[in-house]
Amino acid sequence: MRDRMMKAAGAVFCATVAFMPVSALAFDVSKASSNFDLVSLDNTELSARSIKTVDMGNVELTSGHIVAADPLAQPDRSALSKTVPVGEYPVRLYEAFGRVAAASMRFAEGKPDHWELATVPGQDVGTLKDDEIFGYPVDAGLGSYMDADTLDLIGEREQQVQAAKPDSDVNYYDVVASELDANKGVYDLHRPIAGKKGNVAMFWSGWGDGSYPVFWGMDKNEHPLVLLTDFQVVENADGRREPNHQ
Repeated sequence: MRDRMMKAAGAVFCATVAFMPVSALAFDVSKASSNFDLVSLDNTELSARSIKTVDMGNVELTSGHIVAADPLAQPDRSALSKTVPVGEYPVRLYEAFGRVAAASMRFAEGKPDHWELATVPGQDVGTLKDDEIFGYPVDAGLGSYMDADTLDLIGEREQQVQAAKPDSDVNYYDVVASELDANKGVYDLHRPIAGKKGNVAMFWSGWGDGSYPVFWGMDKNEHPLVLLTDFQVVENADGRREPNHQ
C-alpha cells in the first residue's frame, strides 16, 4: 500500500480527480454497508470481533462544512451537503487484518436511529441505479476528514513549500511523510499552519486506491451523531473472518 500511496502522491498536490458513481452494492442504505454497528460497539465488543481502535484526537471544524476526501489527490473536493455545528470532534479508526477498515467522526453520543448516504452538492441519490453508490475516489492511499476552511490553510502551506523550492513541483506528501511515519504510516493529525486553527485527520484507506462511501448516522430528530467512512475491509462489523475482495 505504501508503494501505491507514494507513487500517487508524487503528482502535483492541486491535482483534481473526477468524481462519479461507482459500481457497488444496490443502493439501499441498509445494504450499502453492513458495518454501521462499528460505531455502537464498545471496546470489549470490538476486541471480541478482532477489531482494534485508534483514537486520533479531535478535528477542528471552524465552519461545520466537512470535507471527506483523499487529501493528497483531491484537496479541492466539495464539502458534504449536510453540516454540523462548529466545534472539535473526535476521530476514531477501526483496524482489522492490518488495515484501516473504517473511520468515524463523532458529534454526539448515542446509537444512530438511522443512516443516510453522505453526498456533496450536485449528487442526488435518486439518480443512482441499483448497482451504484456515491463514494469519494482515492488515488494516494489516504482518506481524511477536515473542515472546508482548512483547505485554504493547506493552500497556504503549499505556497510556503513552493516558495522554499521554487524550481521544483510541490509534493505535499513530503510535508506529511514524517508525521505519517511517526504513526507507522497509518494516520496523521496534520496541522497545515502552526498557530492557526484547522487540522486534518488523514488515515490509510483500507485496500488503498478505490472509491469509498461515507454515511451519516442520524438520531430520530434528524441530528447527526456520527460520520462513518467504510473502507470495505470487513463485513458485519466483524474482523474475525476476512471477506473475499475482488
